[in-house]
Amino acid sequence: MRTTSTREVYRNPWLTLREDAIELDDGSPSVYSVVERPDFGLVIAAERDGFWLVEQFRHPLGRRSWEFPQGTWPAGGAGTAEELARAELAEETGLRAARLSHLGHLDLAPGLATQEFDVWLAGDLTPGPTAREATEADMRTAFVTEAEFRAMVRDGRFTDGPSLAAYGLLLLARAAAQE
Repeated sequence: MRTTSTREVYRNPWLTLREDAIELDDGSPSVYSVVERPDFGLVIAAERDGFWLVEQFRHPLGRRSWEFPQGTWPAGGAGTAEELARAELAEETGLRAARLSHLGHLDLAPGLATQEFDVWLAGDLTPGPTAREATEADMRTAFVTEAEFRAMVRDGRFTDGPSLAAYGLLLLARAAAQE
């Protein structure tokens, strides 16, 4: 597959939608729509056999959603992936981590978007003030035990794909530490 041309279809402060004219391997033409979004950081804040979660209203879903803290730099912001993880954790939960371990780097939805994310495990947590953005004004924070978290996943109360992928990386890291 090769791209023969690209045009921007739409842009706002959070994303760009482009349309690529492509030529498939058999030579036939096709069109591919691609959502360009900045990479983000996701943090599993773990202590006392549980996790700190955030919950907020997600407009595309039309409902509230439980997630691990996650986000991108605001427009004009920049820094390392670790700095982003620390900033998002503090912004959304008020927690500061003395320990931050990188668990992995994942693609969000490679069939339609350029966005990728880094997953971090935060430990030795200290509480502090939050600094939520206006779009996060309705955000709630809660501590749940890992058993409660698993129950939330099983009964459909926790459905955030990136958070579930991050939890999978945590389980793999724990298994590797046991070997």
